[in-house]
Amino acid sequence: MSTTAIIVIVVLALLAIAILALSLKIVRQSTAIVIERLGKFHKVLDTGIHFIVPFFDRPAGNPISLKERVADFAPQPVITKDNVTMQIDTVVYFSVTDPKLFTYGVERPMAAIENLTATTLRNLVGELELDATLTSRDTVNTKMRAILDEATDPWGIKVNRVELKNILPPKDIQTAMEKQMRAERERREAILIAEGEKQSNILIAEGEKEAAVLRAEAKRLALIKEAEGTSDAIKLIISAKPDQAYLTLKGYEAMQKVADGQATKLIVPTELAGVTSLLASLKESLNLKDGATKKDKK
Repeated sequence: MSTTAIIVIVVLALLAIAILALSLKIVRQSTAIVIERLGKFHKVLDTGIHFIVPFFDRPAGNPISLKERVADFAPQPVITKDNVTMQIDTVVYFSVTDPKLFTYGVERPMAAIENLTATTLRNLVGELELDATLTSRDTVNTKMRAILDEATDPWGIKVNRVELKNILPPKDIQTAMEKQMRAERERREAILIAEGEKQSNILIAEGEKEAAVLRAEAKRLALIKEAEGTSDAIKLIISAKPDQAYLTLKGYEAMQKVADGQATKLIVPTELAGVTSLLASLKESLNLKDGATKKDKK
């Protein structure tokens, strides 16, 4: 075999290897490649090894990732219903479901999603006041996801989630909100203090009430016991059948206790008056008898 023939065979072999290399396409996991034949869509290559016709088939672009993507967009100025301008930045989670539509459906898909997100956010927040915007994140997120998902269907994009990352009101609004929050905390503190004092006063009053009830109960029991003791003493005296002299003596003792008081008038029973007269007569008789005895001795 001549040298020329060898060179031709080598060149053909190299050409065959080059053609085989151009016709062999290996698609990685979670990616897809759109193939065009003579400038027209031909097919989508999924994960694995594929063969295409060299010089006729070519990729329409870079391999398309089928993984879920995260797009963090810059803050957008948004005006609320009560004319408050604030900055809101959003995060959109999406994935490509149709590589063909993603390739041919829209030019610069990421820019399209960003602009669509900004306009949708302005429309939704424009219907809410400031306070509702700050407290309705979940509602806004849900509505935005539904609107974006429907709008991106022709682009082969599935919007899975939309999150309002930051909501930044103007400085003066932030200052006013901080003052309002501080006043609310102080109000709650005052209410808690007042409730504590109220409960304390209630407990003190209940304690005093219970103490008064206990004192009254103790006094009642003491009076009952004293009355029972007096009743038992009277019964014993009656059962002993005291004579008139004992009764008169007890009356005299009672008069002594009455005389020790602050009363200015005393009512003396007739029995005690008789005893007093008798004692006075006995005293005079004794005095006369003592005087006569002294004269006799002289």
